[in-house]
Amino acid sequence: MRTVAVTKVGSLRDPDEATRGRIGVVDFPEQDLGPEDVRIRVAYSAICGSDPHLAEGFFGTDVPIGLGHELSGVIEALGAKATRNGLIVGDRVAGNFLRFCGTCTPCRTGTQQFCENIQDYNRPGMAETVTWHESQVYKLPDDVSLLKGCLLEPTSVAVRIADKTNIRLGDRVAICGGGPIGQLVLQLMKMNGATSLTLIEPIAERREMALRHGAEFVIDPVGENQGERTDAITNGQGYDIVIDASGSPRAVSGLLDIAAKGATVIYGAMYPHDFEMPLNLSDYLYLKELTVTGVFISPYTFPRALQILPHLDVSELTQSIFDLEDATEAFDMHVSGRFPKVVIRCNDMPDLGGSK
Repeated sequence: MRTVAVTKVGSLRDPDEATRGRIGVVDFPEQDLGPEDVRIRVAYSAICGSDPHLAEGFFGTDVPIGLGHELSGVIEALGAKATRNGLIVGDRVAGNFLRFCGTCTPCRTGTQQFCENIQDYNRPGMAETVTWHESQVYKLPDDVSLLKGCLLEPTSVAVRIADKTNIRLGDRVAICGGGPIGQLVLQLMKMNGATSLTLIEPIAERREMALRHGAEFVIDPVGENQGERTDAITNGQGYDIVIDASGSPRAVSGLLDIAAKGATVIYGAMYPHDFEMPLNLSDYLYLKELTVTGVFISPYTFPRALQILPHLDVSELTQSIFDLEDATEAFDMHVSGRFPKVVIRCNDMPDLGGSK
């Protein structure tokens, strides 16, 4: 089974070709179909911002490391007992690459994100097929295309971030980072009644994209004074909610300064494992009473992400499409930053769903 994988560990941005990480297409054995499993012929699998971290060895260095967890496809086989969700062969689906055990203490006490037995069992979805447990699989609405459906997983992340903001109508909101998560969160914050909705992003095209999708203001953190612009936008009060979706160590510390007193600041990205951000407890937690939190994964959000997906405009996140054989070039495009999202077409198949 052809699968996109890390074939050499190292940074994909390393200018030295001898030490640069490599992505290629390799043959993986097709996973066995268990009695409660669903085999999906993958239509599209999108490159996630975390995938380069896997290439850097963030989760291990034994290669090849299979990639892909943002996917859509069509069910081609069901295990004998995979019937509880009403799935049938031919259904257009997407899903959660993580399988939660449902029996450990975190799963049974409402903190599924800390499941003690998370089973991703290295079943990569950037492949011809993927086999997942039926609990991981969701049927796509009829008006959501397979191309749009591959963004169900990142939409679930955006929903989790929105949950953690505890946003109120009229809250002033700033989002740092105009990549896929930042753009999706921006749309959700707009739906939730955000005001002074601002995207902080150094790439002009991504700032313009945000303005097309609901941002009232944009800030170029390189060419503008972020603090001065914040004061002008919020009348000197700061933002009630500040969200980082950039994962950039250069960007994150300054976000505490643009937060209003009593604000919530969410670090909603993956950061270098050895990065430590200074935090003056007196300034930020005592005098400003900030609530500072993060996001690991997205438990309990997939059903609502599925309901909200038809209402999101993701056309600009699905413009750059490469075939499976061209995965190396697809990752080169991802690293270039030319497009906020790059998608790999794993199989060419008809799509009977909508195109919104």
